[in-house]
Amino acid sequence: MQCQSLEVRRVSGGFALIDSLKRHGVKHIFGYPGGANLPIYDEIYQAEARGELQHILVRHEQGAAHAADGYARATGKVGVCLATSGPGATNLVTGLATASLDSVPIVAITGQVPRLALGTDAFQEIDIFGITLPIVKHSYLVRDPHDIPQIVAEAFYIASTGRPGPVLIDVPKDVGSEQIDYLPMEPGTVNLSGYRPTVKGNPNQINKALQLIRSATKPLLYVGGGAIAAGAQAEIQELAEHFHIPVATTLMGKGAFDESHPLSLGMLGMHGTAYANLAVSECDLLIAVGTRFDDRVATQRDGFAPTAQVIHIDIDPAEVGKNRNTDVPIVGDVRQVLLDLQRRSHEVGDGTDPHQTQAWRDRIQQWRHDYPLEIPHPENSLSPQEVIVEVARQAPHAYYTTDVGQHQMWAAQFIKTSPRRWMSSGGLGTMGYGLPAAVGVKMAMPDEQVICISGDGSFQMNMQEMGTLAHYGIGVKAIILNNGWLGMVRQWQHLFYGDRYAATNLEAGTPNFAKLADVYGIKAMRVYHRQGYDGGLGLRDAIAEMLAHDGPVILDVRVTGHEDCFPMIAPGHSNRDMMGLNSHNHLDSLAQIIPCPTCRTHNPATHKCCCECGTKL
Repeated sequence: MQCQSLEVRRVSGGFALIDSLKRHGVKHIFGYPGGANLPIYDEIYQAEARGELQHILVRHEQGAAHAADGYARATGKVGVCLATSGPGATNLVTGLATASLDSVPIVAITGQVPRLALGTDAFQEIDIFGITLPIVKHSYLVRDPHDIPQIVAEAFYIASTGRPGPVLIDVPKDVGSEQIDYLPMEPGTVNLSGYRPTVKGNPNQINKALQLIRSATKPLLYVGGGAIAAGAQAEIQELAEHFHIPVATTLMGKGAFDESHPLSLGMLGMHGTAYANLAVSECDLLIAVGTRFDDRVATQRDGFAPTAQVIHIDIDPAEVGKNRNTDVPIVGDVRQVLLDLQRRSHEVGDGTDPHQTQAWRDRIQQWRHDYPLEIPHPENSLSPQEVIVEVARQAPHAYYTTDVGQHQMWAAQFIKTSPRRWMSSGGLGTMGYGLPAAVGVKMAMPDEQVICISGDGSFQMNMQEMGTLAHYGIGVKAIILNNGWLGMVRQWQHLFYGDRYAATNLEAGTPNFAKLADVYGIKAMRVYHRQGYDGGLGLRDAIAEMLAHDGPVILDVRVTGHEDCFPMIAPGHSNRDMMGLNSHNHLDSLAQIIPCPTCRTHNPATHKCCCECGTKL
């Protein structure tokens, strides 16, 4: 309900919108103007003059959505983007889908044709409400400007609670210009009777989970982005240390557990570490926390954690049991559930004896030794891995954004990061995400180092945002791992399509990124070799100079063109069936240990299941 102690004023709908955003703590809006949202921009102009907020003019509306996304991921607050009607609104769609699949809280505001023109196919009219229904958490079409304070309050509440996600507010032009008696509505006053996210986990299920954890000898924590959204890093670490449980994270869960911790296995899944994938293949208990068993992790669902009982903790009931049968489902806020589990654990006694999981941890340590991540050092060129390792060495506490492709996976493998310092498009896999997302992160964290890891293909998707960097002097550092290819697609063509490289070579038509950055007035650098020659900088010195520069930098690094990203799980294979491992021990030996996922038996002599059910081990 509206706060009656606030003064009623005569204002425009546009003022009501901007004032409502300001009352919800909005300091930055990422957007692009057009005819239908001019009443809103007129109020932004005046709000900026009063020093109340800052509008960041992006060079493409997709960039606005990604910038709001990066802002939200880095801060945990709701990001805001603004576009006009028609193509301005549809240009937000990719960014909204990115935020939706990765559970990022965004409020997207679009201009719309006047109310009387709705449904007439007026100039730049598009049903953005209908278009975005599958990819937003909720949508509003504002038909009465008096509703604006309530709608904004509800939008922020819905976007940021439960499982976070994007919310759309479509504002007809005349709604923005109409004069109303404005009664503000403060945050925290929303009452949505039909929206009640479950926060507390069921006590009986928590007791069952605790019993399984206390009896497991080969437990594994499988942690996703929901843990970061819930702010559950401390609780996960306490659980892991209390019960001596190794921890593997998803791409979205990076930072939820200290990756330098002895119990950390890094990322699991299609390009995860070998030891994380082997651990999930042998564990007897899998504790899934804020994750959804997606196909990049559970590449073969029947063969994922085939011998494990599963505890699944998530705030979204639709995800629990959706992709993997669950023995103990717990719906609730991840942090709250873990707190209750720990409280119950302390009530019933100490954690497990360290010796109970010692053999398991020793086995994992042997896998670490046998199957380490490799950093190639080719004689006459640079490998992408060594570039990322050097960046991470010099900027260990930076905020990192990535684009999508091989460079994304290498960055996930080799950059050890903290909560909310890793921004990457996971569910949608959006090329062009990295640079505009870095804009949002840097605006949120102006005193922190913000680094975008990109590829020559991804960078060209939204490289016009260099104009945004130049316009505002935003000190983002962008590193382009330039191999002349759409690297991940080329890798699949190499491995699965007989080296038929259809439409993946980018060398013809790719610009000189350094010269392009220079045209924008941005410091530009190029690196070709590990050591500098002919007066040029080597890799280490170039990265140091990039980081020391007070302002944006584009660093174009030419890397070897045919480096494949390993380990890799081929489509349809289980997590133990990884390609590209170099080891003293061959992975075929795993068939002597891991039973058939169908009948749960095996014959070590023949590497076949005892009942001859036909399942290939």
